[in-house]
Amino acid sequence: MTDCFALLDELRRPWLDVASLKAKFLARSAEVHPDRVHNAPEAERAAAQERYTALNAAFNTLREPKDRLQHLLELESGAKPGNIQSTPPELMDLFFEVGRLCRDVDFFLLEKNRANSPLLKVKMFQRAMDWTGQINALQVRLNAKRGELEAALSAMNEAWAAAPLEPETRRAVLPLARLEQLYRTFSFLSRWTGQLQDRVVQLAF
Repeated sequence: MTDCFALLDELRRPWLDVASLKAKFLARSAEVHPDRVHNAPEAERAAAQERYTALNAAFNTLREPKDRLQHLLELESGAKPGNIQSTPPELMDLFFEVGRLCRDVDFFLLEKNRANSPLLKVKMFQRAMDWTGQINALQVRLNAKRGELEAALSAMNEAWAAAPLEPETRRAVLPLARLEQLYRTFSFLSRWTGQLQDRVVQLAF
């Protein structure tokens, strides 16, 4: 499989500085941008487009923690992480809060869509703003949890820096089980953030 870390000349590690990664991506992509060879033969232009597309895909994979961790786990273990079955225990409170808020907002959206008088629509607008405020407050908590996880990833970089290169020995010393736990936690947070943001968009109409 393609090693996205190698494509962007990054060491394999759980945490990356996204600003530094973006700067490196922009410099690399400028070097191989298809516009630089627009007068070249078709085969050369196709090769440039392929390189440029691969760099874009690598950057998009590495900039998001969930996608980066899945990719890193595949590279190091040779297999994709298993299906996410249950909510991690440390996220149970957030799981219930996100679920309850999404259900309440969905009920409100049904009521809002049935409103047809100008007076009702004004009232619904204010209530929509209130629901948006509640969603934003919960998003702040999700982002705070994400920040804690980012710090945990940063602390794990040392293990990757010290790991031997020989695959079997490397797998034995790397904390891959812990990395998979963090991947699952990021996956839930990403899913919930998307669900909440979808409600914010619906409330705005």
